Amino acid sequence: MPHNDFLIRTITAADNAAVAAIIRMVMPEFGASGPGFAIHDAEVDDMAGAYSRPGCTYFVVTLDDRVLGGGGVAALGGGDPGICELRKMYFLPELRGRGAGAALIRRCLDAARGLGYRACYLETLTGMDAAQRLYERNGFRRIPAALGNTGHFGCNRFYLRELQEPLLPPVVA
Repeated sequence: MPHNDFLIRTITAADNAAVAAIIRMVMPEFGASGPGFAIHDAEVDDMAGAYSRPGCTYFVVTLDDRVLGGGGVAALGGGDPGICELRKMYFLPELRGRGAGAALIRRCLDAARGLGYRACYLETLTGMDAAQRLYERNGFRRIPAALGNTGHFGCNRFYLRELQEPLLPPVVA
């Protein structure tokens, strides 16, 4: 049974070192440490700054006031301006299996709608099977080829999700 005692909030500059450490720990776990993977992106050391630009947002997932994961959305580089990309969604092992992945995807997709995007794209790779099942359970469908120009040529699985319907129930005042 998942323990939903985590908190999802917008990243701050104080979270940068923790998020960079998570990215650098988790990506090699899945063989994603060579050229063509997000681990080498310049933004890894300043995620708060990189995702403060218009059209972007990044969230961290905390448990007992410790940052254990994160993920965000940004415009798809070199692609259709109506499509965003789900980016840098990684969790430390102690956060996995608690429902944080589905909750963070919902938060990111609702933010993407609020930013005016009509679809969300993501890239992943063979071997990240649990992540791919999570994406599929949350409405992403596999597509045959990459979209845009992310620079992540190491990725070999691509997904897209339309954003018409809201994922979170409306808040009743």
